[in-house]
Amino acid sequence: MKHFFLAAFAFFCISFECFGQTAPAPLFRDPITDGAADPVLIWNRQEKSWWMLYTQRRANAETENVAYCYGNAIGIASSDDNGKSWVYRGTLDLKIDPGHNTFWAPDVVYYKGKYHLFVAYIKGVRTNWGGQAHIVHFTSKDLWNWKYEGRPALSSDSVIDATLFRDDEGMWRMWYKDQARGSVTMLAKSKDLKKWNFGDEPAVGGRAHEGAKVFKFGDYYWMLTDEWQGMRVYRSKDLENWEKQGLILDKPGKRFDDKPQGAHGDVVVLGDKAYVFYFTHPDRAHHGRHPFDHEHRMIDFKYRRSSIQVAPLYIKDGTLVAPRDEKFDFFMDNLE
Repeated sequence: MKHFFLAAFAFFCISFECFGQTAPAPLFRDPITDGAADPVLIWNRQEKSWWMLYTQRRANAETENVAYCYGNAIGIASSDDNGKSWVYRGTLDLKIDPGHNTFWAPDVVYYKGKYHLFVAYIKGVRTNWGGQAHIVHFTSKDLWNWKYEGRPALSSDSVIDATLFRDDEGMWRMWYKDQARGSVTMLAKSKDLKKWNFGDEPAVGGRAHEGAKVFKFGDYYWMLTDEWQGMRVYRSKDLENWEKQGLILDKPGKRFDDKPQGAHGDVVVLGDKAYVFYFTHPDRAHHGRHPFDHEHRMIDFKYRRSSIQVAPLYIKDGTLVAPRDEKFDFFMDNLE
């Protein structure tokens, strides 16, 4: 009789997912441009749902060279079932200059009753990498309607990829990529998210990188950076001194669209569990490399498209690991 009940329970659990919720792979593909990249996650207090903001690269635009990476809006996907499914909702209406302009790599935090968006901005649409890049600031009370608050004065006119974190003393810290200094990570500090003070020395130097993400998990503060060969791990006790460690998401995954390497993403910590969200170029053999049609000066669509994935994040032997091929319980708890 005991074995009968155990078998019945096992069948029930398999049928009704008693052992947890499985993350779809990919987690999300943009149904309009097929170019979702640089995701950041936030709990929408008004809708009571999770929102994903991301760079909406124009991957399905048959255009010259890297023009598909310019002219981007910030896309929105939302989930009201704890991350199990994601629905495309449109784009943020961000206005600075007239014309068709470029937004990259959002980060968003909630502070004193408002959402604060810091996002890279480049005027116009270019066919080659370049142009002045600034991190700009918007605020909103509902994540839909945004007010432009200006451009923080930072270390150069070529800065992108902000990540924000508020320390235990209430000071806001913003790490960002300064392309004018060899693509290293700089640090600025603010008490109110308006006036920023930055240092002259990199917070993290060395090999060129981008897309820093800072968070607290367990007994350490952690930083991930995108080295275009997976994500580099750093850890710190004080948010000032960063110890360089190994790479995560540097080996191709086995799930659909989960290869080659994981790039520029976000981390959500929910109690004792954490998830890393990232994007992939699934048809490339290496994230930063692809064939190029020199006659037509174009990159083929299959090398332009990108997908969003998620993997579990654990602390093991004093560092972070992200076993993207293992089965894991993916459940994004409601925050209210």
